Amino acid sequence: MRVLATDLHNHLKKQVTVEGWVNSRRDHGGLIFIDLRDHTGIIQLVVTPETKDAFSLAESVRDEYVLKATGKIRERAPDLVNPNIDTGTIELVVSELTLLNKSEPLPVNTHDDGSESSEELRLKYRYLDLRRPSMQKILSRRSDFYRFIRNYMYDHNFTEVTTPILANSSPEGARDFLVPSRLHPGKFYALPQAPQQFKQLLMVGGVNKYFQIAPCFRDEDPRADRLYGDFYQLDFEMSFVDDGEIVRSEIQPLYEQLVTEFAHKKLVCRSRTAKKYIPKGNSVPRIPYTVAMDTYGVDKPDLRYDMELIELTEVFKKTDFKVFKAPCIKALCVKDGAKLTRREIDDFTDQAKKLGAGGLAYILYTEEGAKSPILKFMSKSEIDSVQKLTEAKPGDAVFFGADEHDKVNKVLGQLRIAFANHFNLKDKNEVALTWIIDFPFYEWDDKNNRLDFGHNPFSMPKGGLETLKNAQTDADKLAIVADQYDMVMNGYEVASGAVRNYSPEIMYKVFNILGYNNEYVESRFGGMLSAFKYGAPPHAGAAPGLDRIFMVLEDTDNIRDIVAFPKNGSGIDLMMNSPSEVDPIQLKESHLAIISEE
Repeated sequence: MRVLATDLHNHLKKQVTVEGWVNSRRDHGGLIFIDLRDHTGIIQLVVTPETKDAFSLAESVRDEYVLKATGKIRERAPDLVNPNIDTGTIELVVSELTLLNKSEPLPVNTHDDGSESSEELRLKYRYLDLRRPSMQKILSRRSDFYRFIRNYMYDHNFTEVTTPILANSSPEGARDFLVPSRLHPGKFYALPQAPQQFKQLLMVGGVNKYFQIAPCFRDEDPRADRLYGDFYQLDFEMSFVDDGEIVRSEIQPLYEQLVTEFAHKKLVCRSRTAKKYIPKGNSVPRIPYTVAMDTYGVDKPDLRYDMELIELTEVFKKTDFKVFKAPCIKALCVKDGAKLTRREIDDFTDQAKKLGAGGLAYILYTEEGAKSPILKFMSKSEIDSVQKLTEAKPGDAVFFGADEHDKVNKVLGQLRIAFANHFNLKDKNEVALTWIIDFPFYEWDDKNNRLDFGHNPFSMPKGGLETLKNAQTDADKLAIVADQYDMVMNGYEVASGAVRNYSPEIMYKVFNILGYNNEYVESRFGGMLSAFKYGAPPHAGAAPGLDRIFMVLEDTDNIRDIVAFPKNGSGIDLMMNSPSEVDPIQLKESHLAIISEE
């Protein structure tokens, strides 16, 4: 019978058949040893001259040939035990050897021996790269990850429903992938950025709690933490829910169990401010968006370390120091920051300048006292207040931001991350979770000099229709808050969700505020509006990004490492050579023509 490498210990002195790839071959004259690898591990084959056909074949095999071997399992001699593999105490003495397929010399390494091929080669020959034990482990772990999630959703009475891939274009915040219609010239489908409209329609249709592991498609630039083109999310929605906290309480245990039971990591929260926003009896903070931006400079803070933006504007309200005559002044206290060299400080200053700062003022605190080029411009009261408010101790450093409020947050928020990286404050064995809540419904689009949706138009504004009607000025509109929430894991946004807008009147109004008339809304979202007129229940949900969560849990900074067939950093599938040109006949059938850029 065919047996996997991991099961061979249970078949000692029995005849078995194994199949796999030649991991290595060693010819010792009278004996040939072959390490045969399958997806579970490696077993050593021993081929002797007494088995003439098998021995003759063994002399000719090379790495990555595919073999089938039959023989008996025996214990290795004590001095021949290999402690580096799980089957290192046993071996298979071959009685019959069959060549299933040959292999040409490989263009990439299939071993985890530290000599990994370049990413471009690995992606071009991904089917070979997947043979590496580490990649086999990732695929197996990802399968377990999906099983873990599905079991949780089933245990919590969610119904799994799949939704269409060919859909209509929807303003989700990214570019759509368009699919021309052959049957309807001039019209296009769009691959869904998310199943947003369909899952809301499922709530109208009477489904109480829905979920699916959904493929989503967005034409966004790739990053280390974002795949290009397609990705997967746990999409779910709940009926008769009008408060985001109900959704957070329903799904939060899944995050916690994935961290502690699936990944065997420790849950932490080291930010003093964040701890103030942990509800009684809970373990995960609910931090308002404005608080997150003012405290961490970003809306996806990593709470594994306690380094916060300290407000100092009042301290320097009457300062004579020209650099600090600014609308907003904040600081970061960096523990052990006084150890930074002049060159390292210059590097951080360059980072600040690239983010729009004019420079990076600082104070180093030593056993001999405070040291800085800016001390001569500060009063004793200002110097004392800075040390008191930042709680700086000998060995620490304080770095300042002075500018417009949003720019200070942006610069210091990114420096907070950079300092954490420099001082190794991010323990990969720990996970910090936080909910960011109460996002602005609208935001200012500097590029087009106008208001736009902060996320998408399907969220419910807190206060409902009355709040929208009372918003007369741009300032009033920018103050509207959506019952919207993100889950953040170790500084990555891993989910977004909201209480949904299920009222036609509110749907019209949120678009009217931006200058869109009712006809526009009906042309884009007619299906949803029509459905909402027939007794739509309150509903809410979220969509955790599974690729990104798995990336964090598996201790990698490159999301392409945890996907079977990713595209490269330019959005190209090197293995399948896509995107590619298509036959002119296909273009004609789709009523398309290529226009030269010239």
